[in-house]
Amino acid sequence: MTSPLEVIETPRLLLRATDVAMAASVAAYLLRNRAAHAPWNPPMDDRMFTAEGQAERLDAAVRHEADGSQIGWWMFLRHDSAAVMGHVRLSQVARGPFCSAMLGYAIDAAHEGRGLMREALVAVLADAFGARVNLHRVQANARPENVRSLGLLDRLGFEREGLAREYLFIDGAWRDHVMTAKRHPRWPAHQAPGQR
Repeated sequence: MTSPLEVIETPRLLLRATDVAMAASVAAYLLRNRAAHAPWNPPMDDRMFTAEGQAERLDAAVRHEADGSQIGWWMFLRHDSAAVMGHVRLSQVARGPFCSAMLGYAIDAAHEGRGLMREALVAVLADAFGARVNLHRVQANARPENVRSLGLLDRLGFEREGLAREYLFIDGAWRDHVMTAKRHPRWPAHQAPGQR
């Protein structure tokens, strides 16, 4: 289990840990990006675009974050700290010999192309590979057609490891995904988990 951290600050962003009080802002973010995110994310029930549905979802996320199985961050611009404009999540956090997590992320379509997601991911990965979380490996998958996301992962040092055929049901069909991963940059190959 990791020690709690409420916020990560970057030059332009505040990354805030999951809080049920964000439900209305998260629902508004998802609703305004429903069409833009549909080609890349699994479909969500209509209830997930409401404050009530998000309150339930965020409450479950808080419990998962408390038990260490996921770490979630909600992105806010420093000059507009009321509106959610993206999210980053480390899910399937595993310890022991795996010592790994899956990375997922999305940003408000109105903020694409400004380097904000890169800024957020640099900070989240520094935490993931730092003393607090201390992961050996972070994996991220993206559809081959998602050139922007794959380019971002390339720039962050993720290595392409293969193609997962018909990996997720997205946008009406089973979609292939490029599998990528980034390993802890300073973890010696002979060092077992728990020795850091």
